[in-house]
Amino acid sequence: MSGFRTLDQADVKSKRVLLRVDLNLPMENGRISDATRIERIVPTIRELTGKGARVILLAHFGRPKNGPDAENSLKPIAAALPEHLGASVAFASDCIGAIAQDAVAKLKDGEILLLENTRFHKAEEKNDKDFVASLAKLGDLYVNDAFSAAHRAHASTEGLAHVLPAFAGRGMQAELEALTKALETPNRPVAAIVGGAKVSTKLELLGNLSKKVDFIIIGGGMANTFLAAQGHKVGKSLCEHDLLDTAREIVAKAKEAKCEIVLPSDAVAAKEFKAHAHARVTDVGHVQDDEMILDMGPRSTVEVEKILSACKTLVWNGPFGAFELQPFDAGTNAVAKTAAALTQKGALVTVAGGGDTVSALNQSGAAEHFTYISTAGGAFLEWLEGKVLPGVEALRIKSN
Repeated sequence: MSGFRTLDQADVKSKRVLLRVDLNLPMENGRISDATRIERIVPTIRELTGKGARVILLAHFGRPKNGPDAENSLKPIAAALPEHLGASVAFASDCIGAIAQDAVAKLKDGEILLLENTRFHKAEEKNDKDFVASLAKLGDLYVNDAFSAAHRAHASTEGLAHVLPAFAGRGMQAELEALTKALETPNRPVAAIVGGAKVSTKLELLGNLSKKVDFIIIGGGMANTFLAAQGHKVGKSLCEHDLLDTAREIVAKAKEAKCEIVLPSDAVAAKEFKAHAHARVTDVGHVQDDEMILDMGPRSTVEVEKILSACKTLVWNGPFGAFELQPFDAGTNAVAKTAAALTQKGALVTVAGGGDTVSALNQSGAAEHFTYISTAGGAFLEWLEGKVLPGVEALRIKSN
């Protein structure tokens, strides 16, 4: 991967490797409910241990307010890691100081240690130099495999990269390669699906994408604001009526950049927001005052599928409708399956991310066939917005 140092350039044998990972996992009744983020870091950990490194895992969990507390401890996750790694994992009840130093000193080549939640120290989020130095004492080199935390300039995500030899882990590398391929050096034409509830949360995203892609296909509640801006009645639909001028400006600027904004031409409308509510398909211009748009209609779905069939690259952030409720999942499911089929044929590169997007693609059964699914959330969105991610920039090879 050009531009960044990776494990290909790292000599790790018998070295203490501080490996930043994302273990901020969803928990239910003290158990991990989704281990996707663990699965993403397994290749890097196994490669490092296989090469004889002494692996020291750094991670945060939750948002502890006043120092250590049992609710935000990484200890339960330490107990779950061996099942995924096929190796034992030691645990230290602090990430700096004598406790951490003693635990690191006991490590042998190929062994793994998880340090306690870095956010138990307020200096972590402040990227405090003394805290960075305390962490750096524990390692010989630093590897960042937590793209999902790379939009934070914290001690363990950015500060360490300036004081130790720093490298991208395999998960970070895969993410950067996928996103670069999708937006920086894509095969054209490029389509972006942008859904979600509100235009106001996606203004920067739409502005950046309009300069980089050929089609922006808008779905979800966002589409209602754009439809209202065109003079269509949207009934009781979720709509930001104060942003109609903004929506019109976005369309005009996209047109200047030769980017086509694609909106639904028909919709699935219902009077109740609940599963299996009575619904009807209607042209977008004929939504009744007591109805709400909860999905795009079948004609719109075919139109989107036709665009994807003519494209080479797709970036997807946000569902088309209320995908959690039937029958309002139909549009998202159909497009997801079409995108997956095109990917399998080698006709389309598909990169998707964002919590609702990942849930929707998993629900449709299409996720496993996409080129890349990002679990990064905020970092994925900030990358799409064109923002600089501190944790990524710190790994970039500087030209003299």
